[in-house]
Amino acid sequence: MDVLVTPTPRLQGELQALSSKNYTTRYLLVAALAEGTSTIHYPAHSEDSDAMRRCIRDLGAVIEEDDRKITITGFGSRPRDVKELDVGNAGAVLRFLMAIAALAPDVTFINRYPESLGKRPHDDLIDALGQLGVDVRHNAGKLPITIRGGAPKGGKIQVSGSVSSQFLSALLFLTPLLQEDSEIEVLHDLKSKVVVGQTLEVLEQAGIVIEASEDLMRYRVKGGQKYAAKEYVVQGDYPGSAAVLAAAAVTRSDVKLHRLLENSKQGERAIVDVLRMMEVPLTHDNGVVHVQGNGRLKALEFDGDKATDAVLAMVAAAVFAEGTSRFYDVENLRYKECDRITDYLNELRKAGANVEERRSEIIVHGRPEGVEGGVEINAHYDHRVIMALTVVGLRAKSPIRIRDAHHVAKSYPIFFDHMKALGANVEWVESK
Repeated sequence: MDVLVTPTPRLQGELQALSSKNYTTRYLLVAALAEGTSTIHYPAHSEDSDAMRRCIRDLGAVIEEDDRKITITGFGSRPRDVKELDVGNAGAVLRFLMAIAALAPDVTFINRYPESLGKRPHDDLIDALGQLGVDVRHNAGKLPITIRGGAPKGGKIQVSGSVSSQFLSALLFLTPLLQEDSEIEVLHDLKSKVVVGQTLEVLEQAGIVIEASEDLMRYRVKGGQKYAAKEYVVQGDYPGSAAVLAAAAVTRSDVKLHRLLENSKQGERAIVDVLRMMEVPLTHDNGVVHVQGNGRLKALEFDGDKATDAVLAMVAAAVFAEGTSRFYDVENLRYKECDRITDYLNELRKAGANVEERRSEIIVHGRPEGVEGGVEINAHYDHRVIMALTVVGLRAKSPIRIRDAHHVAKSYPIFFDHMKALGANVEWVESK
């Protein structure tokens, strides 16, 4: 399905932020790795979190759920012998479970999205698993991938962090369950350190002890640990909320978004600070972000690696800012559901934005007068691109049609319902 976004000058209303996708997938995993029953309150419901539910169930977790909570009886360090796993289009779920599949004899991850996840590289994790004695069969580092494990060994492991922090997180979930102690060294650079912080936070809550260096480049992990069965409460999701807040910033608005903790470890919390730097009128108190936008924004420079999943929404806001904005250290955006630099900027140009790309930078020459719109643009199967392009469509002079917008369900299935509730003129239309 496509979505038609018609210019909308004003947004108004209150929303409860969706539950965090990143925390939900991590809590689901640590609950599955526990021997006992855990409860997760306010879990996210999205294609990514559903993929993790489906796969841990296939691996032997027993799951019961209602509208507000999930109870999971885990399989501990002994996953069920399953031949195939389908992670859909969820990269983090794939990478975390590639590590856990090392505890099983023979698991193949199928390739259901050859034009998206099927194009993403996983060589760095494959190399690291090889150091644990795991035999990995793959298609030049890409799906389909077969893990022949059963008895991975601890020890000294090196993993590159220059493409994604998810490879490191995968090893951090696995190594406590190995019999031997492990030392993990991150090579080159570590992207999205704040997301590694979320992994470490969840592991600590699950009773796992890991010694991490201050720069998060070295880890000591005791073997023979057990995950504890616990109760978890999922906080509101900043990455999805970033697009809603950006939409409020570029319009005349009076929008309140609830359940966004001020002290959250989500790096995308920076969207609030970025909008403040852009001189958007807002407050953030008691978990409520209140934006009273006037449509006027100032340009800024920002280190995008601190808030990877909010960068596209920030760029969408900067399209209408006064002056030139620069988002740097964002090369890892190229390795997501699509190339979120080249692909996204190409679509922004079609809509009338004045943007430039570098290898690891996005430059935005703001157009406070708005963009022309009146075009059909390609979402590239990417939920973050869909949400960011919607923001741009609100300030276009003519409607924008976003193809295959149903892929927003990967992280935010009710995004367009929420936008309509605030008064956005968006409607589903049949794909051509």
